[in-house]
Amino acid sequence: MSRLLIVDGHAYAYRAFHAIRELRGPAGRPTNAIYGFVKMLEKMRSALAPTHLIVVWDGGLDARRLAELPDYKAQRPPMPDALRPQLDEMAGYLAAAGLASYCGEGIEADDYIACLARAAAAAGWPVVIASADKDFMQLVSGRIGLLNPNDKSGAIWTREQVVAKTGIEPEQVADWLALMGDAVDNIPGVPGVGPKTAAELLRQFGTVPELLNRLAAVNSGKIRSSLSASGSLLRRNLELVRLRDVPCEFSPDRLAVRPADREKLRGLFQCWGFNKMMAGLDSPLAERQAELI
Repeated sequence: MSRLLIVDGHAYAYRAFHAIRELRGPAGRPTNAIYGFVKMLEKMRSALAPTHLIVVWDGGLDARRLAELPDYKAQRPPMPDALRPQLDEMAGYLAAAGLASYCGEGIEADDYIACLARAAAAAGWPVVIASADKDFMQLVSGRIGLLNPNDKSGAIWTREQVVAKTGIEPEQVADWLALMGDAVDNIPGVPGVGPKTAAELLRQFGTVPELLNRLAAVNSGKIRSSLSASGSLLRRNLELVRLRDVPCEFSPDRLAVRPADREKLRGLFQCWGFNKMMAGLDSPLAERQAELI
């Protein structure tokens, strides 16, 4: 059966960079993030055997979100100098490995991933999104699952895991994030409303708009007062946390996993000093993947 794997590129690049603290190639350039990224990607391919795959990279912050909240993601530190040049090398690896990648100017990876996942699911395809970003829980459905690298079980998250994690349904995740805010994206929530309170409110009222329409039914006077003063914040937050439609096209031919160019890979591995991976190129696919993992 065909299966599409969509990988959150920057998330895995950062994860690899911090997991392997010091590794350099023969020329002395950092290769720690490249090495970890390749290992993680091959491990996912070995476990999931996707017929189609794409790595999506951030192309900058969404202008509409910045207009609504100028401090959106403003607290994030700049990319480490040692990581930045390794991203281009990762893109070179993907091309040599026969794997698709995408980066659109001014398009956040989350939005493109959401657009592509929805389009593929609508076409009847099973989709797995590889990312630890909680925003993607709002996409989970019968056809879209999540591979969360923080979950050591390796299970594909479905509705069951989302409900266990949040206490609400996947389609309520955007409302849940709007209520409690998201410190990772520098989005302030309603004062006094954390994850548990937000889930309790949504189990009772269903959505943020319905909650705002029925504030008188909120039991806690303190929470009711806080919500009453936060109506405009909540409406703005919903626009910030909802994954948006962006220009994208679900093209199976473009996303199909293609035969790797072994000579190009050999040259890259030699340049980076990945001798074990280079030796693995001459092994059958199953053995080579085991060697990489």
